[in-house]
Amino acid sequence: MGLRDWFWSFARGPDNTVMLDACSSELFVEVFYKKLAIDSSVNLIANALVKSRFRTLEKGKIKKGNIHYLFNVKPNKNQNASEFIHEMTSNLLYDNEVLVVMLDDELYIADDWERKEFAIKENIYSKVTIRNLTLERSFNESEVFYFRLNNENILEVINGLYASYAKLLTAGMNSYKRKNSKKYFAKLGSLFSQQDEDQDDLSEMFSEQFKKFFNAEGDALWPMQEGIELEEAGERSEKDKTDSRDIRAIIDDIFDFVAMAFHIPKGLLKGDVADVSDMTDNFLTFCVNPIAELIGDEINSKMYTKDEYLEGTRLKVDTSLIKAIDITTMANAVDKFLSSGTHNPDENRDMLGLEPLNEEWSKEYYITKNYESSNQTARGGENE
Repeated sequence: MGLRDWFWSFARGPDNTVMLDACSSELFVEVFYKKLAIDSSVNLIANALVKSRFRTLEKGKIKKGNIHYLFNVKPNKNQNASEFIHEMTSNLLYDNEVLVVMLDDELYIADDWERKEFAIKENIYSKVTIRNLTLERSFNESEVFYFRLNNENILEVINGLYASYAKLLTAGMNSYKRKNSKKYFAKLGSLFSQQDEDQDDLSEMFSEQFKKFFNAEGDALWPMQEGIELEEAGERSEKDKTDSRDIRAIIDDIFDFVAMAFHIPKGLLKGDVADVSDMTDNFLTFCVNPIAELIGDEINSKMYTKDEYLEGTRLKVDTSLIKAIDITTMANAVDKFLSSGTHNPDENRDMLGLEPLNEEWSKEYYITKNYESSNQTARGGENE
């Protein structure tokens, strides 16, 4: 059930007719709180994965070719890589699954499809629809990228939790408006007629004109007729009034359990600035990296053979560039990577987001004389 279906399930009656009183602006506002929390979470994850880099390796060494170009630059005629990864990730999070097909060496995200599962032979995908085009051919499992996030759609779990909180939010808003609004007694003199028609006019005057007077945001004037006196129903003490923070606490709870569902630190979702570095590390470890690994595993299982993968020919979704890097703070680490032979100069530059030099010397690995193998140390000791 999507967001739109979830909303209308509240607005429809038992006979499947739409109840107009359920379509009040208050209900729309309450739905938007949940939608805001979910959309913020999805966009946060999708934006993070857009910043990741799809590295292609050939026998353990970085190799840029057609696959690298598809996932990092332009997957198809109508999308660049950022748009493609953002849409793919969003669909995966919203729908719990996403299907990507390759046509004429280009990647396309399917909007709809039918999946026929088998026990010991390849699944078949038919009626694959891309935008308004439904493909006539069917695809075997090995011909597509099928990403599935969880065994159970996380949005359905969020919808179930939110059902109770929506009632609390409604009750809190109504209580806030009721306890913080002013109420008056209107004393009417004997000049007012008691006939039904006159009483209707009087009722309209109070319900329309008087309402506009009290709801006016700026200066307002209401002509008081002779024989009408207004008396406030009673002065309320401060403890009887409701603070809007009570409503905000419920909204915070909504954001908290949506963040929990997506494994996002709640402070990061709310935009807190304290401990951003630690929250970002937690976000990458428990939320982004598992999704990146899911994407990488599916691509490797379909794009490369077993022998190629075992030889080190594969694709890796590198999320190390998602977190902002200060080059000055990385200087010591860069030196250690180079002097220990872990990185060559081009790999160091790539790690910092710089273009590789592609020179013979920049592709070589270096190691300082401070490092030597344990065998060499042992041989030196025996000679002594």
